[in-house]
Amino acid sequence: MLGQDPDEAQEMLHSWTAQLSTRAEAAADLSERVAALAASAVSADGAVRVTVAASGALTDLRLDDRVQRMRGSELASIIMATVARAQAGLTDQVIVAVHDTVGTDSETGRAVADTFARRFPKPADEQTDRWERGTSSGW
Repeated sequence: MLGQDPDEAQEMLHSWTAQLSTRAEAAADLSERVAALAASAVSADGAVRVTVAASGALTDLRLDDRVQRMRGSELASIIMATVARAQAGLTDQVIVAVHDTVGTDSETGRAVADTFARRFPKPADEQTDRWERGTSSGW
């Protein structure tokens, strides 16, 4: 509780204001980093390559000529699984961004990381060695 000293009270108020400002800046930095994220993934056979934006939306799809020999349903399944792996890669990147900005122990950090983990869960057949992560496709 605040003491009777007005200088002490003013110092505490300045400290509290500075902490709020620092937290707001970190949250804004996190927001900018998350908005700029993209993740890519490659199918197990390398015939399908995808990139997704931070929203999880598909932003790039590359198909190798090998897909011409696939049935439509098989190709669709491979594309969807590859997109799911790319989307799950977003969660890993968000956790790094949270750590670097607001901290993984903060309420904001936990909320953001949990939201991505729920939206983009890791597929059961995840093949992390085939992931290509980053903000550019690199293809």
